Amino acid sequence: MQWFNALVARSLPLIPKPVMRRLSSRYVAGETLDSCVRTVRDLNSRGFRATIDILGEFVRTSEEAERVATEYCAVLDRIAADRLDANISVKPTHLGLKIGRDVALAQMGRLCEHARKSGNFVRIDMEDASCLDDTYAIYQRLTESHSNVGLVMQAYLRRAWNDLRAREGRMTNFRLCKGIYREPYAVAYHDPEAVRRNFTVLLDEMFRSGFFVGIATHDELLAWEAERLIRTHQRTPLQYEFQMLLGVGERLRDTLRAAGHPIRIYVPFGADWHAYTMRRLRRNPAIVGHVMRRVFGRGG
Repeated sequence: MQWFNALVARSLPLIPKPVMRRLSSRYVAGETLDSCVRTVRDLNSRGFRATIDILGEFVRTSEEAERVATEYCAVLDRIAADRLDANISVKPTHLGLKIGRDVALAQMGRLCEHARKSGNFVRIDMEDASCLDDTYAIYQRLTESHSNVGLVMQAYLRRAWNDLRAREGRMTNFRLCKGIYREPYAVAYHDPEAVRRNFTVLLDEMFRSGFFVGIATHDELLAWEAERLIRTHQRTPLQYEFQMLLGVGERLRDTLRAAGHPIRIYVPFGADWHAYTMRRLRRNPAIVGHVMRRVFGRGG
């Protein structure tokens, strides 16, 4: 049924919004904080940690950036009140990076301070290549006064090795992922095997340097390589975790958890669920076909 899945994927813009909402339930924890908390509580009960993301990016005014930061503060307060095993992941452009670096820095600093009060942690997501230098600069400034902040490194970037080496010698907390943005050939590796090899090289160096690493992958080969490097470097579960998206790679997720590895699930929620779901479904058309067949009564 590969042809069916591909056909549906190309037809995504034509799918009615009520049907798309049904599809989104696999990847998005609803539109409200309450619905997100229910999802996180369920994950926690099954032994999974979570990181919460409020969907959205590219705010246009300082007032919008401040409003998003206030919403994240409410998330942090709810995590503490409900004693959830969760932290937050934040996109710099959602806090005003494209308005100005100082705008995003001020709101990121506010979040790190708010998280510090409850013993929590802020993960700064990495976006497209146009955001790299500003995001690294913000991270550098934040680490001067906060230890509860970490960054994302994307293995498809040609500059990733140099960026990593520039941060050696400091206690650093990374999420390592392949990367998803469309970048020019001069900026990013386009060969999937090159990206895989760079991922493994970077993970090896991160472990060698003593960094905490969130190993973010749904690729079984990279999970195997990660397990090999965990053994080689004798990492304990306090020094790493696997990270996966809500609704993606669940068989691998459960297998890794059964093997004793800590797993953190990326849990997005919010009003911008439609655009996020479209991106997820374009990358996994088999899910589109499966759910559409269920919607129209063509299978279990």
